[in-house]
Amino acid sequence: MDRPVIIALHYQNDVLHPEGRIKVGLNEDGEVRNSLISSATALLRGARKNGWPIIHVRVAYRGDYSDLIVNAPILQSVKDIGAVIDGTWGAEFLDALSPHENGKEFIVTHKRINAFYGTQAEALLNMLNARTLIIAGVATHSVVESTVRHAVDCGYHVIVPADACSSADPEVHQASLKSMSLIAEISSIEQVFKVQS
Repeated sequence: MDRPVIIALHYQNDVLHPEGRIKVGLNEDGEVRNSLISSATALLRGARKNGWPIIHVRVAYRGDYSDLIVNAPILQSVKDIGAVIDGTWGAEFLDALSPHENGKEFIVTHKRINAFYGTQAEALLNMLNARTLIIAGVATHSVVESTVRHAVDCGYHVIVPADACSSADPEVHQASLKSMSLIAEISSIEQVFKVQS
């Protein structure tokens, strides 16, 4: 089995922290939040232990949002609530899920829903000779699904560990996973490391 690359999406303060501004990925249920953070931590820890590369993807905009094209309600919402402004606490990675400086972890910043669009993500994957991607993050129905679809179109084998993903509405999360199951392998953190290690 080839060495997979982790793509960790939006594990940022505005998305995951209880005081963050974006609520599409998590509702007010602290138990769900803690479970997601625990799973995401296990994913990153396991990847580091196995020597797998990690691409940490963040979304961030200028303070005046002049680099945000508002052509979708979710993007208008980001602007309206003043979220993920570059250089602010909200745009930073959650402490527990921050990148390590070890030569195998990379940071990609994007502006659209798909993490590939307008970024160096694909160039990084080519450099890493990636064939299998493990894609996880928040929210399942937006950045995760959009990025998974793009990755599959590019020819990658994609695995989605469902327990490291979330949507504020559990039904939307499940519907997205069901939709992605037609094109990607839906799995769990435990299963990912059992099969890939």
